[in-house]
Amino acid sequence: MRCWVWGGLVLAAALAVVLFYRDRLVLEVANGNTGRAVLCADMAEKEEFVLSFIHSVNRRPVYDTLQAARGHLVIVKSRFDAFGAGMPESSTEDGTLRVAEDGWLEWTTNRPVPEVVVRVGRVAEHRLYLKGRTVPLKDLAEPGTPISLRVRQRSRYAVWKERCLR
Repeated sequence: MRCWVWGGLVLAAALAVVLFYRDRLVLEVANGNTGRAVLCADMAEKEEFVLSFIHSVNRRPVYDTLQAARGHLVIVKSRFDAFGAGMPESSTEDGTLRVAEDGWLEWTTNRPVPEVVVRVGRVAEHRLYLKGRTVPLKDLAEPGTPISLRVRQRSRYAVWKERCLR
């Protein structure tokens, strides 16, 4: 009888570790005014997602590719088809600019950052492309609201409970 009790306790402890150990990477999208998470996505190490927007000056699309990493995000590259204010115009020590085969400009940088904060644009049409979905940021917060993208560690239970995208 004692063997069954100990076996049950060991099984329960193992299950608790599997469910509640913070071993999952989660992309958390939070309202910058309230700090409240408005979206989360279960991510693998080095899994990429894209944040897109319409450039405020030249009115052309920009696609920023980011990667999830333990404790931070990595800005991998930006793709754009026209130069504009604030866009790189040549290669520097911070990154490489090249013309891709499809004619788009591609700025590669691989820069780690703790988070990315953007204000939901009124005309910028900010969108996240992740997990095979397109998420307009205006669906998550009112225009003008700051949105914070960051990586957090969560348990499997929290990923399930928070209904994170998979």
